[in-house]
Amino acid sequence: MSRATQEACAVALVHLGCARNLIDSEVMLARMAEAGLMVTGDPSHADIAVLNTCSFIGPARAESERAILDLVDRKKRGELSAVVVAGCLVQRYRRGLRERFPDVDLFAEISDYRKLASAVQDLSTGTPVPKYLEALERPGAEREGARLLSTPGSYAYLRISHGCDHTCSFCAIPSIRGPHRSKSLDAVTSEARELVSAGVRELVLVAEDSTAWGRDLGSELPDLVEALASLDPETRVRVMYAYPNNFPWRLSELLRDHPNVLPYLDMPLQHVATPVLRAMRRAGKGDQVRATVERLREEVPGITIRSTLLVGFPGETEADVEELCEFVRSYKLGRMGAFPYSPEEGTAAFDLPVEVPAEEITRRYDAVLAARNEVLDAAQRELIGTEVEVLIDENSRFGLVGRTVMDAPEVDPIVLVEGMEAEVGDRVRATVRDIDDEFDLLCGPGANA
Repeated sequence: MSRATQEACAVALVHLGCARNLIDSEVMLARMAEAGLMVTGDPSHADIAVLNTCSFIGPARAESERAILDLVDRKKRGELSAVVVAGCLVQRYRRGLRERFPDVDLFAEISDYRKLASAVQDLSTGTPVPKYLEALERPGAEREGARLLSTPGSYAYLRISHGCDHTCSFCAIPSIRGPHRSKSLDAVTSEARELVSAGVRELVLVAEDSTAWGRDLGSELPDLVEALASLDPETRVRVMYAYPNNFPWRLSELLRDHPNVLPYLDMPLQHVATPVLRAMRRAGKGDQVRATVERLREEVPGITIRSTLLVGFPGETEADVEELCEFVRSYKLGRMGAFPYSPEEGTAAFDLPVEVPAEEITRRYDAVLAARNEVLDAAQRELIGTEVEVLIDENSRFGLVGRTVMDAPEVDPIVLVEGMEAEVGDRVRATVRDIDDEFDLLCGPGANA
């Protein structure tokens, strides 16, 4: 018997995608809770499933489509009464998805999700709803409203802007998220104050292009970072998704000197070979990329720079990949992610000849990650025998789980601490004893514990 016949209707939210998408999921959860719905993260304990999709690259799109089919199968077996699909995949392909997935009860574009929550509430009572919810306005400078956080109490993501003005030839994000729109300083700081009041000890700033924040408001990113870092002496700020061109260099002063701004910067560089950068329509040349990294390290001693690289772009040569691997080694990019190129509809690169065979892209991808692993292994081993400060994200039955200032949530190594007691959100000193196969630090109590 379907759970729709029970008194309380539970709604499961299934999240896919990046930290920015996670914020959308948290907004959806809050809107549904405000509508009086009972929410859960497990479709097996729910009557209605809401899937927040990702559509950035081919593998993400395929994952979203598999998840839709899985939920539809659950519905056909009577385990769910309704399936709702929202987010990036819907925004990208719009009403065309209805023909491909006719058994989905509701599709919803990216919005403030109040209409989505109302529609889900109607579905829970058997009230007819429209098959498709169009977003008439994109989110802008205002706050998005409350969120139900799905991250540990120690950190939270804080979105500072929407959309992107860049025209990278491989990227579909501008067509999905629209042009860049900064959230106002008051909107961001208001949300940050609430997070701090809830006990959050690390604000992780995210956007499609963080370094563009404020330019449409007559401000620059350092103005926002300084305001956020001054809210609470116990809460620190970490900057992610900083585009390397037109970099606001006053930020380096804050990264170096402000006690609440972590000396860490996530800067998606994508490549370092000039011909590939030009084909990608990335501003600047390889030498400019190197100069930016060098200047950051000169102005912020000890800074951790994280990056993302794209491998296998049409026209990329073996020499280009060798240059990229050498760059990773020479500039010690141990904290780095990579993804293989996939042609995306609606992008300038979609019709380019696919000059790099799939198996060759895989080989190049593996080579770049191997270079990354060499650097990361050496860097983590250098920490053995030293003390590190750890922000505790989880208190598990296996011990404490946390991160150093060098590590962002979900994308960088973690720290496992045995033999200590602490609460989520505490900062502790721990001694590094070893590293594991995933380059995570294995620690014991610090000297003064």
